Amino acid sequence: DFMVLFVSTRRDGRSLGELVKEEMGATAGVIALVACFMIMVIILAVLAMIVVKALTHSPWGTYTVAFTIPLAIFMGIYLRYLRPGRIGEVSVIGLVFLIFAIISGGWVAASPTWAPYFDFTGVQLTWMLVGYGFVAAVLPVWLLLAPRDYLSTFLKIGTIVGLAVGILIMRPTLTMPALTKFVDGTGPVWTGDLFPFLFITIACGAVSGFHALISSGTTPKMLANEGQACFIGYGGMLMESFVAIMALVSACIIDPGVYFAMNSPMAVLAPAGTADVVASAAQVVSSWGFAITPDTLHQIANEVGEQSIISRAGGAPTLAVGMAYILHGALGGMMDVAFWYHFAILFEALFILTAVDAGTRAARFMLQDLLGVVSPGLKRTDSLPANLLATALCVLAWGYFLHQGVVDPLGGINTLWPLFGIANQMLAGMALMLCAVVLFKMKRQRYAWVALVPTAWLLICTLTAGWQKAFSPDAKIGFLAIANKFQAMIDSGNIPPQYTESQLAQLVFNNRLDAGLTIFFMVVVVVLAVFSIKTALAALKIDKPTANETPYEPMPENVDEIVTQAKGAH
Repeated sequence: DFMVLFVSTRRDGRSLGELVKEEMGATAGVIALVACFMIMVIILAVLAMIVVKALTHSPWGTYTVAFTIPLAIFMGIYLRYLRPGRIGEVSVIGLVFLIFAIISGGWVAASPTWAPYFDFTGVQLTWMLVGYGFVAAVLPVWLLLAPRDYLSTFLKIGTIVGLAVGILIMRPTLTMPALTKFVDGTGPVWTGDLFPFLFITIACGAVSGFHALISSGTTPKMLANEGQACFIGYGGMLMESFVAIMALVSACIIDPGVYFAMNSPMAVLAPAGTADVVASAAQVVSSWGFAITPDTLHQIANEVGEQSIISRAGGAPTLAVGMAYILHGALGGMMDVAFWYHFAILFEALFILTAVDAGTRAARFMLQDLLGVVSPGLKRTDSLPANLLATALCVLAWGYFLHQGVVDPLGGINTLWPLFGIANQMLAGMALMLCAVVLFKMKRQRYAWVALVPTAWLLICTLTAGWQKAFSPDAKIGFLAIANKFQAMIDSGNIPPQYTESQLAQLVFNNRLDAGLTIFFMVVVVVLAVFSIKTALAALKIDKPTANETPYEPMPENVDEIVTQAKGAH
């Protein structure tokens, strides 16, 4: 994060693809731009799916998250026109209204009149998120994105620190065994050997290519000076890792039976036509050696204020349940568990939506760079028609994968998450290759190992995982093997009771598409590795720095006068 932020800041805040083009040549740049855009589409679809999984048939959660949109717009107008620069004031106002949103969400959920207005299916939420993503990406940054990001950042840091303190106070027991029988890769949540799949399943908490995309292009334009890059880039990643550790703790204190009931696909827990979904889920999970009763599952759903917790995959609901019990206990029972559960859902949805906001905007810039190769006018970010066209194409692209995941009978997460993990970590490897090349071209090659060592590990993990996901003959792992298995069922007419023929056809298409994308990403990362090696070797043969930095421009001596005049004109 820090290295890409530094490199982009020294080059007028250019995007990752443009940076590759500058440092490695036009061919490598176009390949990187295409790959970055396609990877961003997958990442945004998975992030949006986490929100959909958390809010499906959850009036309380949906209302609370929806409330933050007009709140963010109000905060933007307040800071821009009503009380410019009064960040402290607007922060207090925002926090008060956030708490009100959670409390009033409980009233809405309990109301037979209002609850149906905020009770949506996954498909309905999908189209809402697509529409929201389009609007958020074309509105001025100060109106929605900046105040929402600002609010979510303080909420995120405050909540995670509070959760850490709560864990120290409660000292909860880790109920998940250190090893389960699923260590052999046959589990319902993810399949495959510990290596390499552990290293693509745990993504953003360890390293994230998505961060590299946001560290280039958008974040550099918000720095007051490049000295802030270390705190924002490196410090931000440390906080992300801290969040990951808290998420692991929260998941591991939940009863394993509840955990697997929440994260296993519905098709596994309760085949189509099952009369009592909860009883079926309890029976299936218990058969795996994790005893759980239907009464326990009903009780937890009631305590967190939800209709059901069965097959709420994606991570957000699991983290929210763990957080709710920790915070409820640490604060001596202040507020009920349902309040803290929906506080956690709000906290998660807010910072995930900020990623969708910023990611869609960044994807728009990348797509405009690509379209600019065909028509230079489409590259202009100040052109409203070009902006609208690129934004529409972006949200339709990630919206398509989101919709496919939501209607996937295996839950979507199970299909998309491996592709997301591979793509995200490959993108991180591409970003680190760029950073290594820049170090060689700056004649700072003695520091290049800082980028090269993690790059080597990322490429080993992602290429191994990609090969297995694409070509493994195991129908529980390989995309093509899974597609062939379901196609054979369709051809023979031997359709299992938990599926319909149309669902099987959809699974065949989804898995073949995922296999194609995985192969494409593997080819791209290998090609860029070749370009990186070639460029670095060429740089070593030259005695002087060859990095393409923007020339330094000193601050004007009359900067105060210029700022005063600008404020007066505004």
